[in-house]
Amino acid sequence: MEEQARKIIHVDMDAFYASVEQRDNPELRGKPIAVGGDHERGVVAAASYEARKFGVRSAMSSKLAKRKCPDLIFVRGNFDKYKEASRIIRDIFFEYTDLVEPLSLDEAFLDVTFAKKGKPSATLIAKEIKRRIKEETNLTASAGVSYCKFLAKIASDEKKPDGLFVITPDQAEEFIENLEVRKFFGVGKVTAEKLNRQGIYFGSDLKKFDQHELIRQFGKAGIYYYNIVRGIDNRPVVPTRERKSLGAERTFGQDYFLLSDLKIQMEKIEDEIWRRIERAQTFGKTLTLKIKFADFEQITRSKTLPSSIKTRSVLTETAMKLLKAEEPFIKGIRLLGLQISNFSQPEKGPVQLTIDF
Repeated sequence: MEEQARKIIHVDMDAFYASVEQRDNPELRGKPIAVGGDHERGVVAAASYEARKFGVRSAMSSKLAKRKCPDLIFVRGNFDKYKEASRIIRDIFFEYTDLVEPLSLDEAFLDVTFAKKGKPSATLIAKEIKRRIKEETNLTASAGVSYCKFLAKIASDEKKPDGLFVITPDQAEEFIENLEVRKFFGVGKVTAEKLNRQGIYFGSDLKKFDQHELIRQFGKAGIYYYNIVRGIDNRPVVPTRERKSLGAERTFGQDYFLLSDLKIQMEKIEDEIWRRIERAQTFGKTLTLKIKFADFEQITRSKTLPSSIKTRSVLTETAMKLLKAEEPFIKGIRLLGLQISNFSQPEKGPVQLTIDF
């Protein structure tokens, strides 16, 4: 733990997309709704709390969501509305601190150790921000307050929706020891299951392992696990980030088995990623192909070139070589994606990685 504790707030909007839709359409209020497509291959982008009671979650197939909640109402997303709400919320954040780190459209970290306004209390600032968000957008947010990003992120989930939870430095050790490892920020489902198989269910169980053993089992992530279970997380709130990759993908309305059909679909993905490349004026050496088959098995294949991909023709040629290498497509393909990384030159001009929040 640092000698002088920082004051970190994690703000997480409550069921953001769904809440915006319910706010703007009174007929949807109090009802289970999902933002997304209700077609055979649709995916839930967000679910209201009424829908979550039935087990409906984001990233779930629309077909499964409808099976879990027969009365589920599907609403097509309107990102212009979401971005406008995010802009208002972002402006509120920046009244209190310039150290705002967006994680996604609906959440962000704020470092208010030296806040620009308000009382010198992160808890009171979090309360004021929540009140301002409600007054100016008619939406609710949950906030977590602590001395580090790990605990602030965990805290914001403790009292959802419309919650506020504080973990002080004095409370941290006991809180983490009693926390289930599956709730640890940075521990995914697969890792949690691996830990559970070893009898590690809570922070107190994980704390018994020394750093060398955790590194042996989990690589560099083992250092992170060793530190966070002891409440050590010195990562700063970073208001800007360097772009690491740039990509695009498409889910198809049917499964494709023939290279000729896939080539047509690939061209649409190339069009989109090339527009993004030209807009960002950043060029990378590594192209990664993502393939999701009809049975949902997913693979990735990458190719690193001697120099950056700076022409559309090189992009197309490399992408098709990666795709052809996977023939024949016996199971059929439901999704293709391309990602460019390993950037070889600085970006020109400001580039926003996430939607303003």
